[in-house]
Amino acid sequence: MKPLKIALVASEGIPFSKTGGLADVVGALSSKLSSLGCEVKVFLPLHQQTKRHSFGIEIFERYLTIDLGNKTIAFSLHHCQKEKVDFYFIEKDEYFDREPLYGTPWGDYSDNALRFAFFSKAILDCIFRLEWKPDIIHANDWQTALVPFYLKYGFKDADFFKNTKVLFTIHNLAYRGLFGPGVLPEIGISYDFFKPESLEFYGNASLIKAGILYSDAISTVSEAYSREILAQGSGWGLDGILRMRRKDLYGILNGVDYSCWDPGKDQFIKAQYDTGNLQNKLECKKDLLFIMGLPERLHFPLLGTISRLTEQKGIDIIIESANRLMQWGCNLVILGMGEERYEKALTGLAERYPGHIAVKIGFDNALSHKIEAGCDMFLMPSRYEPCGLSQMYSLKYGTIPIVRAVGGLDDTIVDYTQNPEVGNGFKFKEASPLAFIDALERGVFLFKDKEAWRNLTARAMKADFSWERSAREYIKLYEGIVAKG
Repeated sequence: MKPLKIALVASEGIPFSKTGGLADVVGALSSKLSSLGCEVKVFLPLHQQTKRHSFGIEIFERYLTIDLGNKTIAFSLHHCQKEKVDFYFIEKDEYFDREPLYGTPWGDYSDNALRFAFFSKAILDCIFRLEWKPDIIHANDWQTALVPFYLKYGFKDADFFKNTKVLFTIHNLAYRGLFGPGVLPEIGISYDFFKPESLEFYGNASLIKAGILYSDAISTVSEAYSREILAQGSGWGLDGILRMRRKDLYGILNGVDYSCWDPGKDQFIKAQYDTGNLQNKLECKKDLLFIMGLPERLHFPLLGTISRLTEQKGIDIIIESANRLMQWGCNLVILGMGEERYEKALTGLAERYPGHIAVKIGFDNALSHKIEAGCDMFLMPSRYEPCGLSQMYSLKYGTIPIVRAVGGLDDTIVDYTQNPEVGNGFKFKEASPLAFIDALERGVFLFKDKEAWRNLTARAMKADFSWERSAREYIKLYEGIVAKG
């Protein structure tokens, strides 16, 4: 049997560019698919982030053009190879030579529809020019949701792709790619498609609807999330069309790249450790406390969070619970950036509780590893969480997750209170400070029992959420899509 040819297309991917978990998925999944025998090509924008580093990227072809709306847009294609995966970068400085990737703290870029419509159509043009016919184009989130639409309605040589199928993965349905209907002619889409059964969404055009409606299959990043988004109130207004496509909807849990996230070989942490050497985790706790300017109070729980500072992540729940955490003698370290109101509130908490709460606003990869290794518990009180990766990182580092039972958090964490024999964390259901405090209190109480806590830590570290399992599920799904013809 010939190896599957997979074109993995996304707006970001490690190590080249990143704002969130999508980038981790693209980098790790492409590598694992290749190691399992697939022929993989990844298509990304050439972002400013990417240009700042030397990845061995070289020009592949200059002076390419596509027609979009009433414009002809010129661009270039760049290439590098990493672990037998071909990475192609679409260069259009007018659209992608920016920092950040999608917008500023004051809002999204006003031309995002044009930027990513161009990217989606340019991907198809580049695949055609490469004379490489993929079995599957695997598109991700609203930024590439127009790929199946253009494939069906807007590509000049559709016969080339007659045997190519499209899988569209939803990483976070809250980001629906909403734009005023006036963008449609600009991105080469007729107003004939501005209707509820197509791209219209409560007076706006929704790009993510194109991915849902025109792909051969749809997936989400956990089984629980694939069920949740079918319910009214949890599907962000798209639950109706998702129910319509229920038979083509799948949930595959993201994996973890343990080559990057493993305390036994992590170069960012003070002392490497595993289940046979948990004493070194205490050295990591000392190091983290020192770096964050907190006193060395090793017998009290150290809690950590690495997060976008948004309502989705339940940051307000942590803020409202801070007084109780201080009463218990806990220390708290937070790394993240996001909404200004939460940045200010967290900074205020650190000023209110010096010596107990430390906050760093921003993204710091090295510090994120130190937080995973140095903390005793990791807080994720998310209102919704399609998959989540931090709770899986935390398990590997023996940092016990305290999570709300939603999406991928519910799929990966077993509550210790309900099932002490297999539990690996603590869960709560209601998105409230009261429910969160209850779960955290259960964790703090167990922390006092050193033998029980050590056993829980060792069990958590044995959990396996490697990409091997997830990549094999994707291959099975790809093969099923292709077999349907």
